[in-house]
Amino acid sequence: MNSYGQKFKITTFGESHGIAVGVVIDGFPANFLIDLAQIQQELDKRKPGQSAITTQRKEEDKIEILSGIFEGKTTGMPICLLVHNEDAKSKDYSHIADKFRPSHADYTYEAKYGFRDFRGGGRSSARETLARVAAGALAKQFLAQMGLKITAYVSQVGEIISTKKYQELDFSEIENNPVRCADVVLAIEMENYIKEIKKQGDTVGGVVSCVIQNMPVGLGEPVFDKLHAELAKAMMSINAAKGFEYGSGFAGANMRGSQHNDVFFTDENGKIRTKTNFSGGIQGGISNGEDIYFRVAFKPVATLLQPQESINNIGESVIVEGKGRHDPCVVPRAVPIVEAMAALVLMDFYLRK
Repeated sequence: MNSYGQKFKITTFGESHGIAVGVVIDGFPANFLIDLAQIQQELDKRKPGQSAITTQRKEEDKIEILSGIFEGKTTGMPICLLVHNEDAKSKDYSHIADKFRPSHADYTYEAKYGFRDFRGGGRSSARETLARVAAGALAKQFLAQMGLKITAYVSQVGEIISTKKYQELDFSEIENNPVRCADVVLAIEMENYIKEIKKQGDTVGGVVSCVIQNMPVGLGEPVFDKLHAELAKAMMSINAAKGFEYGSGFAGANMRGSQHNDVFFTDENGKIRTKTNFSGGIQGGISNGEDIYFRVAFKPVATLLQPQESINNIGESVIVEGKGRHDPCVVPRAVPIVEAMAALVLMDFYLRK
């Protein structure tokens, strides 16, 4: 339950309010020059306290390398990356030690294990995704040498939806606004909406879209290990993720086969292409060389800074009200997590191929 991958395997560890959070990476090829600054840059995109629309928990998230890298290069041995928790305020959670917060993992964890770490949700906290982003940053560097480019961005916040196709967007704008929306017209509207939701002590959901460009042909396996199936599993393993669709997705259900089929042709360079890409770059579970594109839906953050009815661990009715520092909308910080999980999937399939 704490590991992902076959040839490229990661195991994450640590809790939200524990000493540290980290990851062990096994299977990374040897003698690869690592850009440590790029790993830190990815973690900075995910870290809390980066803007007025994210949690104000202050963590530097400074990466430490414990093993597997020598003189800047990978040794082929397990790589251990670690970040210490510095600004955990466990007292903010003492009031829910015996209470089950609505739509949190409190009840299910206690029912399964008979015990739970109530400090920030413990292992169920999104702080665990820090480890995924660190591992994904390494994978992205390796994949980049083959020209692969993974880009995620916020395409929806609540009822504010960008209807532009990704080909119409300027991806250089993503990091120019705190929402990480590539649609510059809607970015300000989304930001103001999240701020208003935060003032009300409420939260709101959204959607992160992702595009993978310059894909090689042949990544993925038939039947159960289809590329899109693994992408779906990876994305749905992210905290608060509630939906996944790739290519035409649910819209394809409204189309006829004569509209949906991607017709093959040979381009001027002799490369086999498709005239359309409703398949989302994957056919038969295997990449066909076209862009892969997908969307991940995230629910509203479950912690509200307003009273909610619930029960405690002996079944008594109680009132629960969130305290401390929480995201009013998870999607701006989910962007690097989606990219990281996509990179982990592709890295594993590349090494398997």
